[in-house]
Amino acid sequence: MTQAIVFLLAALVCVPLAVRLGLGAVLGYLLAGVAIGPVGLALVSDPAAILHVSELGVVLMLFVIGLELEPQRLWAMRRAVLLGGALQMGLCAALLMPVGLLLGWGWRASLVGGLAMALSSTAIAVAILQERNLMARPVGQSGFSMLLFQDMAAIPLLALAAVLGTAGAESAPAAAPHASHTTGPLWQIGAVLGVVVLGRYVAYPAMRLVARMQVRELFTGLALLLVLGVAALMEQVGLSMGLGAFLAGVLLASSEYRHALENDILPFKGLLLGLFFIAVGMSMQLGLLASSPGQVLLGLLLVVALKALGLWLLGRWVGLQGQPRRLLAVLLSQVGEFAFVVLAAGKGSGVLPAATADLLTLVAALSMVTTPLLLVALDRHARPESTDRAPDALPEEPATVLLAGFGRYGQTVARVLLAAGIKPTVIDHDADTVDMARRFGFKVYFGDATQHDLLHAAGVAQARAVVVAMDDAAQVNRLVHTLHGIHPGLPVVARARDALHAMELADAQAHHVEREVFEGSLRSARATLELLGFDRFHARQMADNFRRHSNRFLHAARDIRHNEDDLIARVVQSRAQFEAEMQQNLEPQRSQPRW
Repeated sequence: MTQAIVFLLAALVCVPLAVRLGLGAVLGYLLAGVAIGPVGLALVSDPAAILHVSELGVVLMLFVIGLELEPQRLWAMRRAVLLGGALQMGLCAALLMPVGLLLGWGWRASLVGGLAMALSSTAIAVAILQERNLMARPVGQSGFSMLLFQDMAAIPLLALAAVLGTAGAESAPAAAPHASHTTGPLWQIGAVLGVVVLGRYVAYPAMRLVARMQVRELFTGLALLLVLGVAALMEQVGLSMGLGAFLAGVLLASSEYRHALENDILPFKGLLLGLFFIAVGMSMQLGLLASSPGQVLLGLLLVVALKALGLWLLGRWVGLQGQPRRLLAVLLSQVGEFAFVVLAAGKGSGVLPAATADLLTLVAALSMVTTPLLLVALDRHARPESTDRAPDALPEEPATVLLAGFGRYGQTVARVLLAAGIKPTVIDHDADTVDMARRFGFKVYFGDATQHDLLHAAGVAQARAVVVAMDDAAQVNRLVHTLHGIHPGLPVVARARDALHAMELADAQAHHVEREVFEGSLRSARATLELLGFDRFHARQMADNFRRHSNRFLHAARDIRHNEDDLIARVVQSRAQFEAEMQQNLEPQRSQPRW
């Protein structure tokens, strides 16, 4: 409990300060870790244990990224992932390896060290891309493709470190806990296929079953179990936990539960990712900076500069020019978190001397601090990009109408809209209803329509109108208030349970309110009058008069609806007035009774 308070307090002090200074949240977390770590106030005794637990933040982040990439889209990225990622690692390692050879490390140590330092930090790069809304841009797509290849290449790097080592095969696994259960390629292929089957034939039915129970905590628990279970399976067979979580996310990207999963995972991802950066800051062996400052600073300068040079050269090949090309070079210029594991494996197997491994580990940690600083410098010296370019293509047709609720009421609205050539986007919290809507070809989102994230994911920013057709009055009120708060000018058509509810929705500034059984009741009254002998003209006239009278009453009685006595008195008075008016209008018919 004490350590949790320390982490939260350090983050709440350092992160806002770093953001205020324009350095970004990532650097704030790193500085918080340095402040409370062994080099600073020494408030945390075991940074390594914290780092191991906090790696779950990276796992959850990759799962959320996977949710944004449907299999078809990932397949379309295969060239960028395989070829672009291989070129990035090869080019950066080729630039870094001669440094080790010049220092007399030998080709084995230089190769392992160069490949390890060629890795970039998924956590830092993706966090910055998301913070700047660049994931969908070409620079974000190129950078993420390279990071995804690195995650796949990390396991072969561990095997390479063990093979090139001289300390025996037994010590390498101990130094690389991520690979401690490697069981061979066949098991790894089987595990990947198992995840595919699990996602298709187990995860979908399980989510549908839990969603039907309408217990939000169970759905959150299932989401966490799914991510952590797949990550543990991948680790057990010697693959990257993050790669397994990303694969699980991709398999669920086309599911109607995608946004509900994302909303449930995001709070845990944010907390654990922040903890990961704090743990990295605590793990920095800054003692070497005091004893060998020249080696550390020169190594840091060479690693960051050579990686940035390699990425800048590669940027042109992936189609980036100008500012995006420079941004890619800075974004991936740091050394990744998995380099710590590869360096530890190299140290344990003997391919890297202990002093060399410790030096490279500190350089890797310090390089993470340089990225936010370099981005600040890049932003300050950046020239505005030319706007003489074609607009970015939208990935799909934006929603014209959002329909919240797909019960009997919502289905009728949807059918009329379809007849007019308008296909609404549906949001509903009932699993069976979601399945039915999807089978009928609607674009459908599962979850609570009052959640801001879900509304934005469904396209509320581009919608021309929202129809609130849910049957829960409290939910309808909450959604109307939410819509008015985030998009005040967006037309809202709301379903009201009764007259009092209609008054509440009018106060909430819904543009049009329709009582759910009002019109059907009026038509039933007209039919009854006609069956009793009234002609169709007078029957319709009475129904129209009652509609106008009722609407006037709703408007006039809104201010007194919370006072039950006054409201009842007004209802009795209004009813008597309407009956008197109708009786007077019926006098011509009374002379010729037909019943």
